Amino acid sequence: MIEAAWPKPGVGREGALVLGGSLLIALAAQLKLPLPFSPVPVTGQTFAVLLLAAIYGSNRGVATVLAYLGLGSVGLPVFAEANAGGAVLLGPTAGYLIGFLGAAYVVGKLGERGWHRRLGSTAASMIIGNGVIYVAGAAWLAGFIGWKAAVLAGVLPFLAGDAFKIGLATLLLPTGWKLIGRRH
Repeated sequence: MIEAAWPKPGVGREGALVLGGSLLIALAAQLKLPLPFSPVPVTGQTFAVLLLAAIYGSNRGVATVLAYLGLGSVGLPVFAEANAGGAVLLGPTAGYLIGFLGAAYVVGKLGERGWHRRLGSTAASMIIGNGVIYVAGAAWLAGFIGWKAAVLAGVLPFLAGDAFKIGLATLLLPTGWKLIGRRH
């Protein structure tokens, strides 16, 4: 049923999937919980990025994150707290945003190599992707507040929430494939 609503394979379908995915990341960015001790809020972005990468694969996943970052760079309020522009892309949380690109590629590529056939390996691919986000985010944040503070404020407080988001994304993956008409 849903498959009939999607355009046939081609540029239009790809554009719709990439734009739709970037808007899902933007919506997830607005689901946030600020932490008083950290410049990095808890958001739904990592959930959306990891799930979309698993659904879409590496190329479409990276294209989706690039579209999301592009929307924000031209001033559309797609980042957390409806922020946009260069200040966000150069601010303390920029490393996490850039880390989304690496995570999308890694999770998508692992899925293309068969990791998304079982729950355990699907979750493992997303844990690895989330690790990419942490490394990029903490490395950039360290330039603002130092390494120890970056780990204490930009990684450790997020572990439990990200474990929950990874579990949820893992369980929703088959539904995502059905929504876009992909067989795996």
